[in-house]
Amino acid sequence: MFLWFVILAPVLVAEIFQSPMADYRVVALGAALPLLEVVFGHPRYLHTMAVAMGLMAIVMLATSNHRLIRRRLLGIPIGLLLHLVLDFSWTQSELLWWPAFGFDFDEAGSAAFTRPLAVGLLLDLVACVVGYWAFRRYELDDPANRQLLLKSGRLNRAAMPT
Repeated sequence: MFLWFVILAPVLVAEIFQSPMADYRVVALGAALPLLEVVFGHPRYLHTMAVAMGLMAIVMLATSNHRLIRRRLLGIPIGLLLHLVLDFSWTQSELLWWPAFGFDFDEAGSAAFTRPLAVGLLLDLVACVVGYWAFRRYELDDPANRQLLLKSGRLNRAAMPT
């Protein structure tokens, strides 16, 4: 299930926002962060809208005069929000809207924690196909474009769709 989040989140951001200046590495990090809650055995704070939006507000307020830092850090809450979508957390209103329905967390788990291994592997395979498509679309077969993505997290403006 790891690839499902770290590949799809940056590709969705690239396709929706079409910003060559976003740091897609940070978006992938934000999308993977909620998976750390596996140590609790079920989802908690990082699978809630309150934390994702609270982090978004903190980034916006803390970087009000630092546009470049803001652009980079916004990838974390955006990645968190995309994790909620890709994990189908929106189907569990008590978790998504915590603490509106109480402060306790349901031990049942989110889809990423409870789906069968075969489904997780299938989703990762779909993510690999989407990743290959994005690799071609953003001309990452060009070593210069690939280095730009790996070193700065950005995409080549010329490779962005118009």
